[in-house]
Amino acid sequence: ELCNIPLPGLRSFDKKKFSRLRDIYKDFTPVDAVSIKEIEKTTNHDVKAVEYFIKQYFDEEGLSEFREFIHFGLTSQDINNTALPLAMKDAHNFVIFPVIGKLLNKISLLAHEWKDVAMLSRTHGQPASPTRLGKEIYVFAERIEDQLRMLRSIPFSGKFGGATGNMNAHVVAYPDINWEDFAGDFIVNNLGLHRQRITTQIEHYDYMAAYFNNLARINTILLDLSRDMWLYVSMEYFKQKIKEGEVGSSAMPHKVNPIDFENAEGNLGIANALFHHLAEKLPVSRLQRDLTDSTVTRTIGIPLAHTLIALKSLMKGMDKLILNKEKIDADLQNNWPVIAEAIQTILRRENYPDPYETLLKLTRTNKKITGETIREFIDGLDVPEKVKDELKAIRPDNYTGLEML
Repeated sequence: ELCNIPLPGLRSFDKKKFSRLRDIYKDFTPVDAVSIKEIEKTTNHDVKAVEYFIKQYFDEEGLSEFREFIHFGLTSQDINNTALPLAMKDAHNFVIFPVIGKLLNKISLLAHEWKDVAMLSRTHGQPASPTRLGKEIYVFAERIEDQLRMLRSIPFSGKFGGATGNMNAHVVAYPDINWEDFAGDFIVNNLGLHRQRITTQIEHYDYMAAYFNNLARINTILLDLSRDMWLYVSMEYFKQKIKEGEVGSSAMPHKVNPIDFENAEGNLGIANALFHHLAEKLPVSRLQRDLTDSTVTRTIGIPLAHTLIALKSLMKGMDKLILNKEKIDADLQNNWPVIAEAIQTILRRENYPDPYETLLKLTRTNKKITGETIREFIDGLDVPEKVKDELKAIRPDNYTGLEML
């Protein structure tokens, strides 16, 4: 880009060499990485080690007269605060986002497959108004979709302004060049990043913090999904596909454990602990900069990796599920008190005296309430026969409200 201005000292640079210079990163090998680490043993500075490595390449290519323009006017954070968001952008676009999309698609498919399956719901762990299994699964799809919309709106942001953000060195060397336009064009049009124009030595990391917080919210939703699926398995609403040769316990041969949901839960917890720290720490730096961000940003790949493991574990667990409709139906038939809400609401409509309290006396008991108990209760109500017929038609398996899917 400096050649395109061009800087006076670069007017004689042969532009045919550009492709050879791009080979430095296109053909980068583990051997090159080792060479840089060897240089770093002396410099004790990673970016300076990279600069010296590139200078060696310039020397080999007969470009020694231009080697001092490699790191011209820059500070290390002009490199780090562009390279890091580019790496994150690639990780987002080509790794994390596609896998979240696959899981979202899996959740949506299962939700629609089970959309007509009536199921007992539970609030506070106790039987509550019936629902549909598909809708309860789709709750997570909609929550994730909402968060993905917010995630897409967060830009990957870079900084390019020299040692304290004012382009001091650029201006003092070449005061007649519009460095502001140069920086904006380079960051936005060349690198494809959002430019933070007014900065200290470092990019603020505010957008990065927003990104991590957003991913943490998605992970929290996935954690909620993992625990719910674990509970449905423990309630025997789902059986799990059995793989030949696998065991669930070293002592108990019968065990088929929901290990994929447990694996996801553990990895999501680790990921979020790091995401929360990154989001809280990175936007805070003393005065024009301290080094703490350099230490912390080196861990960014770790929570992303744990998130990826969790996503794949969740998909694996969802793929193993076998609907156990017999158990779901049995739970509904064993919980007739859950239609008390329906009965008292219709009685309110009919202006029946104290309908809630009447149903409270019937159902808030340790005695078994059956369908026959409910029918006998309805027969004793002082309401028209038409209303009694309406009430008797209500069952736990058909009292499921609107079809949400």
